[in-house]
Amino acid sequence: MRSSARVVLAALLALPAAAGAQDRAARVAAAFPAVDSLMRAHAERTRVPGIAYGIVLDGRLVHVGTHGIREVPSRAAVDSSTVFRIASMTKSFTAAAVLQLRDAGKLRLDDPAERYVPELRALRGPTTDAPRITVRDLLTHSAGFPEDNPWGDQQLAATEAELTRMMRGGIPFSTAPGTAYEYSNYGFAILGRVVANVSGMPYPRYLRERLLLPLGMRSTTLEARDVPPARLAFGYRVQDGEWLLEPALPDGAFGPMGGLLTTVADLSRWVAFLQDAWPARDGGDQGPLSRASRREMQQVWRYNGATAVRDSTGAPALSAGGYGYGLGVRQTCLYRVSVSHTGGLPGYGSLMRWLPEQGVGIVALGNRTYTGWGGPAEEALALLVKAGGLAPQTPAPAPVLVERQGQVARLLARWDDALADSVAAMNLYLDEPKARRRAAYERLTAAAGGECRPEGALVPENALRGRFRLRCATGDLRVFLTLAPTIPARVQQLDVAPMRREESLDPAPACR
Repeated sequence: MRSSARVVLAALLALPAAAGAQDRAARVAAAFPAVDSLMRAHAERTRVPGIAYGIVLDGRLVHVGTHGIREVPSRAAVDSSTVFRIASMTKSFTAAAVLQLRDAGKLRLDDPAERYVPELRALRGPTTDAPRITVRDLLTHSAGFPEDNPWGDQQLAATEAELTRMMRGGIPFSTAPGTAYEYSNYGFAILGRVVANVSGMPYPRYLRERLLLPLGMRSTTLEARDVPPARLAFGYRVQDGEWLLEPALPDGAFGPMGGLLTTVADLSRWVAFLQDAWPARDGGDQGPLSRASRREMQQVWRYNGATAVRDSTGAPALSAGGYGYGLGVRQTCLYRVSVSHTGGLPGYGSLMRWLPEQGVGIVALGNRTYTGWGGPAEEALALLVKAGGLAPQTPAPAPVLVERQGQVARLLARWDDALADSVAAMNLYLDEPKARRRAAYERLTAAAGGECRPEGALVPENALRGRFRLRCATGDLRVFLTLAPTIPARVQQLDVAPMRREESLDPAPACR
């Protein structure tokens, strides 16, 4: 097999670089050779004919790697323009289309889906007390339909007329609507019908005109026959030690659940667009979907469970989270937020995953049935984080929190009743009388040797809550304050405790 890996010009993605991006990029780039070795080894070990993958950093595609062949008979190599099917990762595009229509005032997520898809009106629930299925239920795999991956994979070619007949014929329920997570390709096919009926145009046209072209995703399509044969990654499965060609599945009514084909560069544009929703901020809000709606997609709307085990080294391994809108959201021992989706169809396997707080993501495409990218992607992200420069972003403190920090630091260094009264919310002295608070704080500062002054920066937990260090003559104090929901915002909680000189103010890891 032939392989190649290259750094891609940042101009591929016309999105702004974050502050300090050059230094971050240089540090992360040091890990690219190790990532390349990891990905090539995975492809060879699992017998994937060809792969392509990319690293997205601060809204830019900074690295692309390719390895292997896109077509077995010709031995044609995969390159950065090769087009792969991405299967269920299509669901995030469908969810974005629904939110566009919601933002335009054309639908509501908590409306019964039958308002927009009349064929659902005759659908009988599993029990007489079952609620009607909402658009939000469909977006979050909460409609109560049975998990349908094996069946759903083979439905892409179904016509709109066939989907209509399916819905009119009834749908069985495995759970009551709105009570549990159960992955449903059928549900996202119905969302495609919602998009078409509400917008007044076929789903493929809507997707192309309202999302793909505005984002510059010109190589992305729902129809394999639209891809030039010289760019298509043909899909294969392994049988009796041989690669067998999987028939190309045509686009149809189930395309909204898994029909898209794309390249590393185009998919990286999509990931960068979703990443760019973080952090919430002032300023221009460019793009076909608002930053607020993109962040909404990346929230847990339906919890789907947790695991807590020890890995092969004995270290704790936590994974907890659920499904947003077309995206999975998890917390682990390593990352407070990880957003992802995988895709698998006969002949293909794909993944996109990013860490919003670290500003880094990975996309990976392969042309073997259900190419498993979870493990390699986890290892690749760990390599990138280990390289440095990917410290989690911290929230910006509101100016009033910084002001209160300075006032509290002065108060603890030298008590003044007038200053204390000016910063205290109405509850502070009700929770603990002022005289007792003063005595407790003065004991702590005296035990630390007095002469206390703030040391280092405020570490915010959010805009109105944070902690800072007071360095005293012989010891340090940790000061925590949170402000009340009033204008002006005053201190509703003020905790002071001793801390070791070498102790960090950074948050404790999620797992110990």
